[in-house]
Amino acid sequence: VYNTSGRIVPGKINVHLVPHTHDDVGWLKTIDQYYVGLNNSIQGACVQNVLDSVIPALLADRNRRFIYVEQAFFQRWWRDQSEETKSIVKGLVYSGRLEFINGGICMHDEATTHYIDMIDQTTLGHRFLKDEFGVTPRIGWQIDPFGHSAVQAYLLGAEVGFDALFFGRIDYQDRAKRKGDKTLEVVWRGSKSRGSLSQIFAGAFYAGNYEPPDGFYFEVNDDSPIVQDNVNLFDFNVHQRVEDFVAAALFQANVTRSNHIMWTMGTDFKYQYAQSWFRNIDKLINYVNLDGRVNALYSTPSFYADAKHALNEAWPLKTDDFFPYADRINAYWTGYFTSRPAIKGYVRLLSGYFLAARQLEFFVGRSVTGKTTDSLASAIAISQHHDAVTGTEQQHVAYDYATRLSIGYEECPLLNISYCPATEADLSNGKRLAVLVYNSLGWKRTGIVRIPVTNQNIEVRDSAGYLIPSQVLPIADAILSIRNLYARKLRSGAAAYSLSFEATVPPLGFNTYYISLSFASKGKITYKFDGSEQDDIVVGPGNLKLVYSGKDGKLTRYINSKSKVDISLEQSYIYYAGFNVTANDTQASGAYIFRPNGTYPLEPENDKFPLTVLRGPLFDEVHQKLDSWVYQITKVYKDKDYVEVEYAVGPIPIDDKVGKEIVSKIKTDIGSNKTFYTDSNGRDFLERIRNYRADWTLDVNQPVAGNYYPINLGIYIQDEKTELSVLVDRSVGGSSIFDGEVEIMLHRRLLHDDGRGVGEALNETVCFDNKCFGLTVVGKYYLQVDPVGEGSKWRRSFGQKIYSPFLLTFTELESKNFPVSTFSGLDSSYSLPENVAIITLQELENGAVLLRFAHLYEEGEDKDLSTKTTVDLKKVFPTKKINKMRETSLSANQDRAEMEKKRLIWKVEGGSNSKPDIIYSTRGGPVDPKSLIVELAPMEIRTFVIEFSTNIV
Repeated sequence: VYNTSGRIVPGKINVHLVPHTHDDVGWLKTIDQYYVGLNNSIQGACVQNVLDSVIPALLADRNRRFIYVEQAFFQRWWRDQSEETKSIVKGLVYSGRLEFINGGICMHDEATTHYIDMIDQTTLGHRFLKDEFGVTPRIGWQIDPFGHSAVQAYLLGAEVGFDALFFGRIDYQDRAKRKGDKTLEVVWRGSKSRGSLSQIFAGAFYAGNYEPPDGFYFEVNDDSPIVQDNVNLFDFNVHQRVEDFVAAALFQANVTRSNHIMWTMGTDFKYQYAQSWFRNIDKLINYVNLDGRVNALYSTPSFYADAKHALNEAWPLKTDDFFPYADRINAYWTGYFTSRPAIKGYVRLLSGYFLAARQLEFFVGRSVTGKTTDSLASAIAISQHHDAVTGTEQQHVAYDYATRLSIGYEECPLLNISYCPATEADLSNGKRLAVLVYNSLGWKRTGIVRIPVTNQNIEVRDSAGYLIPSQVLPIADAILSIRNLYARKLRSGAAAYSLSFEATVPPLGFNTYYISLSFASKGKITYKFDGSEQDDIVVGPGNLKLVYSGKDGKLTRYINSKSKVDISLEQSYIYYAGFNVTANDTQASGAYIFRPNGTYPLEPENDKFPLTVLRGPLFDEVHQKLDSWVYQITKVYKDKDYVEVEYAVGPIPIDDKVGKEIVSKIKTDIGSNKTFYTDSNGRDFLERIRNYRADWTLDVNQPVAGNYYPINLGIYIQDEKTELSVLVDRSVGGSSIFDGEVEIMLHRRLLHDDGRGVGEALNETVCFDNKCFGLTVVGKYYLQVDPVGEGSKWRRSFGQKIYSPFLLTFTELESKNFPVSTFSGLDSSYSLPENVAIITLQELENGAVLLRFAHLYEEGEDKDLSTKTTVDLKKVFPTKKINKMRETSLSANQDRAEMEKKRLIWKVEGGSNSKPDIIYSTRGGPVDPKSLIVELAPMEIRTFVIEFSTNIV
């Protein structure tokens, strides 16, 4: 019998032993293979065994503790348990012996995820824990993601009610300095707009991982020496094991503030035989405490945080984020910002689709027995895992993620390559194609709808019968070849043309448009550059003009007569050669790591860029084939101030045995002075300075990879006159390597594994008829140049449109229009303020409604829109009466007032510490139950659970 009842001992080093398992929701195996224990030739891992083993081990000693994180696995296990087992587990939870930490469906990534998706997956897990156990997780536990974002700290940390956030990976240079300064634990203030209202205590693990100290791994097949305390047997080692423990504790204490240190007793998929771990930890606690030099105890991260807080000390202040991350010299984990761009694009497409689908489910009423959005919610939540959307999983696992996502998305999933059978209908004999266009934004919206069609002689009318401006252009041969290849197993696409028309759609509503044959001329003007022109080629039917050189076909200027911007602007493609393994240097560029080995421009023969211009009433298109495997279509719209760049990159050639990382570069004469700005998970923009870190003096060993940052919304540069913004349709990596330039990485194909565990080269291939070739990626980015200080309006408003594109559905009609051709969920006279978005409108299982509003602007970002604003709920729900309404935490698992009351307040070095100690943006005030006006401050997100009485009308 061992004395495991260790408690905190003042004056001693207290070693908090935290038993845990880290269970990847897919990586080397699929999520279900990990759960049931299939495919063990790849990795011996069975999460079912972990949970089956931990529960009886906890019951064996009331002092034992265990934490569990990934709800995707726990919920699978929970559904299979008997009522008796569930009752036992609930008892362990209520007694604190089993504690849920983090609590999301997965441990989401922090670089390649959008804040709305992070909120959704966390909410899905938190609501399950609240419903089943009545508990609210207190601690953020992001121990494996490869760098850490400001949004994670203030939004997915403080705003969900966490008291502390712990993580494993920070840059090796940063870690070395923090160990020397004893600043591994800080108060992290992630948002300059939310300030100290949303700060959180944060700790980085001293060793850079989430494992025990060397020699203290106790799975049955681990090679650490167990504690052998049977004097009747050989190899008695209690004294040596105690000495090892004390030495490791003292070493860690020397780099940690206070007399409390945490040991993470576990790692990937451990505790499949939990008794082996607990037996040895029991012995260590017993014998170490008998020795008396340090104190050991079973603990949890929440207990550890409470112990730190009880010291009443002030902690160093951390702002900004922990990107980029390198674990050693020449090893920047900045490649995964772009890895597997196809699945990154698919996740982002379905995220916007899911947001709209939940709104529509609310309007029609959630089905009790039929289809719901739940399966899509689960698939998107799983895809936020730090080895999913990151692109760092094995290929067969990537297929599994994509398959799960595809189950919930049926309407023309290949529209991005101009394949949509529903729009390729035969419209002869008087048939018409009805296109319902849904707008999930809270503002009236006008935009271009583009669909493939089989006939160029067609017209578009609205529900009132008015002719709508439209444009028909031939689909580019490069896009047709991609479509015919990737859609060949479905059926050959018949569409040869692309129809574009202008749709105007009310907020949270739809309009219907009707397409039919027309014999009016649809003439177009086509210009093909052959290199003999002397005059410049001017493109653009409206205020915005792009100027191409008549000598070589290169883009030279961006001119906007409305904003008075006239700037030199060039756009090109380059590739970085991926570093290959050598006898003396084994650090290759791979799924995680970006390590370039030379820069090479993509230039056509004779340095003349082939160019074709297609002109129309809505927009002009510039087609350029920059290489046999790079095709680009640049669109300049009549009534827009931005440029749309659609690219098709691939198959990336590797015949020369060189992996390649493809980048699009935009070059201007803006004097950016080493400074650029990138978003944090699509939310706040952070200042970046080339070859500089605010927290330590950077030793530059990778001048390109070490200056790459994750981009989910956009990147911009500016000087005293002008700013250039680039917005993206998926997560990418990007930077400003030279003043006046912005570059974003679009695609990667590499030939070596980078040695970080995935065990495969990032070499995505597609196989047809026993022939395999590299994956082609089709995507878009957008750029706009504004007078300085005026770009934020476009970045914020258009960024919402990128995330939430029009949702299209189609059907054929022979006669009458739909009885309801237009609809808006809001009052007909109302739309949301332009600085507010509805990011969640969802009917829950119990009939209540989950509602979130987000203020889109930071403090000081825009002279007009970085202010408090209001939303009128009576006009948001004009046909419903609110019976009950409560404001909750961000993840909707507790009342907001309750959360704020119980959250720990941390002191900051140099602060007043009696109250939040900087000037900050206040929160919106309480919602009056009569006026029902919701107030939002800059960067504030407010979450409500609403119960409606019967409809008003």
